[in-house]
Amino acid sequence: MDNEIVAVKVFQVGKYDPRELTAGKQLRDYNDDSIYPFLVLEYANMKTLDIVAKQTQFSLPSFALRALMKQILEGIRSFHAAGFIHRDIKTDNILLNSPPGSGQVHIKISDFGFAKQDIYSNEITYFKGTLSYMGPELTKKPLVVTQKVDMYAIGITFYHLITHKYPHTFRTYKELQTKMAQLKCIERPSELKDNLLWNLLSQLLEFDPNKRISAEVALKHSFFTGEEAKHDLTPEQQ
Repeated sequence: MDNEIVAVKVFQVGKYDPRELTAGKQLRDYNDDSIYPFLVLEYANMKTLDIVAKQTQFSLPSFALRALMKQILEGIRSFHAAGFIHRDIKTDNILLNSPPGSGQVHIKISDFGFAKQDIYSNEITYFKGTLSYMGPELTKKPLVVTQKVDMYAIGITFYHLITHKYPHTFRTYKELQTKMAQLKCIERPSELKDNLLWNLLSQLLEFDPNKRISAEVALKHSFFTGEEAKHDLTPEQQ
């Protein structure tokens, strides 16, 4: 690997989540010839996006915010293209890495423990994610989970990153059900002044999963392709 620093996750036989290994085998370098199968992962030398989201006195400049959002969407687009649903997208599962001397920050989506392929319905196994990131469809029966649950969670991730708070917080799943039944949509926060950015977020936070945009569509949004984006994003990022 040309002296590249990597992270290696070793799985103890019988004590790992096979879903994470299945996702990792398709998305990362994998070896199962030894007693303990392992994944070779890109190393992240910084902390998580959650650290940034919690800095209430600091807001990311537009060029940094746009670049991070685009990277996150590109990452989940690749994940979805492989046929997976992550199911636990949140700021704490997005790692930050700055290659020495690059002056750039790259994101790494982590924690494939809840990842599953294809659309499925299973009320018993799903409810393990973080309540504030759960889309409205996860409060209804019959439960049908698609890749659109990840898109709602990405919308909440962006909301949290921009406003340093969640639109709503829930202590229990029952409380989530009750509140979501009362809501029609996520209201625009007063802190969010950019109309184009809110237009993108509102489509990610659409309550109807059939109308909620995919990562592929989100990346074509004017927030990433318009004139302001051309000034904010480097040619490589565009």
